[in-house]
Amino acid sequence: MAIIVDKLASVDPRAQIADNVFIGPFCLVGPQAEIGAGTRLESHVTISGKVKIGDNNRFFANAVIGADPQDISYKGTETQVIIGDNNVFREGVTVNRASEKEDGITAVGSNCYFMATAHIAHDCKLGDNIIIGNASMLGGHVHVQDNATLSGAVGVHHFASVGTYSFVSGVSRVLHDVPPYMLVEGIPTRPRCVNVVALKRKNFPTEVIRALSEAYRLLYRAKVGLTNAREILKNSNSLFPAVENLFSFIEHQQGGSHGRGRDRRRAA
Repeated sequence: MAIIVDKLASVDPRAQIADNVFIGPFCLVGPQAEIGAGTRLESHVTISGKVKIGDNNRFFANAVIGADPQDISYKGTETQVIIGDNNVFREGVTVNRASEKEDGITAVGSNCYFMATAHIAHDCKLGDNIIIGNASMLGGHVHVQDNATLSGAVGVHHFASVGTYSFVSGVSRVLHDVPPYMLVEGIPTRPRCVNVVALKRKNFPTEVIRALSEAYRLLYRAKVGLTNAREILKNSNSLFPAVENLFSFIEHQQGGSHGRGRDRRRAA
């Protein structure tokens, strides 16, 4: 099918546009953009810098994808944004391209939904099936694993990691890594319970949910420590892969700074 470009849009002829792409009025598409088939830029969307967008994405008004990282040390290196398929970017969503401090890529997976004015900063890595609510902000170098959900007005500290199937409640301040399968909330956030609703929706077996709930109790209520919690669940034949994943995540978290496993920076 044909590419449809509104007469009020500005598309650089060097941009690579696949079939069946719609580019609405007042959109600006730069020369290094690659836009996959079936993608829609509704209106006033800006694609700047080196940006690769997959198939069947939808960008609403005033989304800005690929702008310079908001990092005062950035020197203009040609970094990039890579986006997968079937994502929705609502009004005013911003995704900054990477700095020079990691691999030069800000990455978004597939089947994600980003609500109005959400911000994804430089060097972030997001997996698949992620939901981020209105006005939530990811600082630089944040990692968000598959199937995580952030509610509205959440702020995530740079270098924090958000685990798979976790849920961050609205207006929360995420200073530390969010363990997988947990619901967290607060200023700063703390694990409050297992994210049972999401696990049931994804058909996790009842015995796995029970084991994760017991792991939560041991770690965050009884506070027996990681080694003892692992041993207790092993002895009860409850050390399922999801439970082991939780323990491994926390073990990695404890190796970093300030409750962030990936934050291995040290003062000079």
